[in-house]
Amino acid sequence: MPEPFRLSQRVLDIRPSGIRKFFELGLSMTDPIDLSIGQAHFDVSDEVKAAAITAINEGRNRYTVTQGIPPLREALLARYAKRFGDVSDYDVMVTSGVSGGLMLSFMALLNPGDEILVPDPYFVMYKHLATMVGAKAVTYDIYPEFRVDAAKIRSKITERTRLIVVNSPSNPTGVALTEAEARALAKLADETGVPLISDEIYEDFIFEQRHYSPREFTQNCIVLSGASKSLGMPGWRIGWMLAPKSLSERMYTVQQFSFVCAPAPLQWAVLKGLDQDFSAHRQEYQAKRDMVYEGVREHYRTVKPEGAFYMFPYLPQGADSARFMEACIKQQLLVVPGSACSDKGTNFRLCFAATDEKLKRGVDILNTVAKSL
Repeated sequence: MPEPFRLSQRVLDIRPSGIRKFFELGLSMTDPIDLSIGQAHFDVSDEVKAAAITAINEGRNRYTVTQGIPPLREALLARYAKRFGDVSDYDVMVTSGVSGGLMLSFMALLNPGDEILVPDPYFVMYKHLATMVGAKAVTYDIYPEFRVDAAKIRSKITERTRLIVVNSPSNPTGVALTEAEARALAKLADETGVPLISDEIYEDFIFEQRHYSPREFTQNCIVLSGASKSLGMPGWRIGWMLAPKSLSERMYTVQQFSFVCAPAPLQWAVLKGLDQDFSAHRQEYQAKRDMVYEGVREHYRTVKPEGAFYMFPYLPQGADSARFMEACIKQQLLVVPGSACSDKGTNFRLCFAATDEKLKRGVDILNTVAKSL
């Protein structure tokens, strides 16, 4: 008798997230030092919570227009106009998180057999979303210092290449684009006709320099961002996308028949939170970055993050990734193996969005593990 629930090849080609596995493992532990999951450790502000409750109580619980409530879109478009200049031919669309924006972009711009270039190491979702639409994710190597080299990307472009993904500040490395790198990417997009998707969800978490977007220097760029990280609301699923009107209008239809719209009352709450002062959180995370970096650098070769809340240290010389992960788990420390977000297994991802007490304990365990291996 044939199997009634036969899985599609699409599903069979997608590996379960290595990061999600550690999230589930942490739930089963008594008192883990969980430095694995990428979410801010602070909560949504009382003011924004109150705005969500007010929206719910006022009955703003029905569908919104699929592209998002006009006041939020107008506020975001005004913000981008200040940064990028004339955006009159562009539109902002509210999405179900940045992952929703990525999915809509891939569905709208990629055909089966097309190629999309993604950095290695990468945010784990990029490759699998490409698989879901029948496209192929091709990596461009940014090791060992995790800097984006436009010339390396150019060498990977073929007649099948349709998109180039950049992520700054980066998950998992914390490295951010310089002005020169952003300009080089913009020039590459203009000269080749291959547009950029710039994932800027960590744009507020940038330390010594300012945030540079390739969109400052080219119009051949879709910008994705959202409220998940800087407003401490990853579970609310509110993201947004700046894209040409001609493209956005087609993606409205894709969202209409998939996500429908982002959560209605939470859109109103995010509108309330857009102008909150983030500087205190930024300073706090810079201090956490410094504490962890100084704490592990003696035993781990580490590129100092310039933004976000991740480090991607190299394993101790001669250490095996499986043995390293096993040693960490035995001591209740959860980090993410580099192979979950890279074609290589030479590193691990550490998230420093945690209390100082947990970070200090985590650093001590990492140093103990390094000595034991």
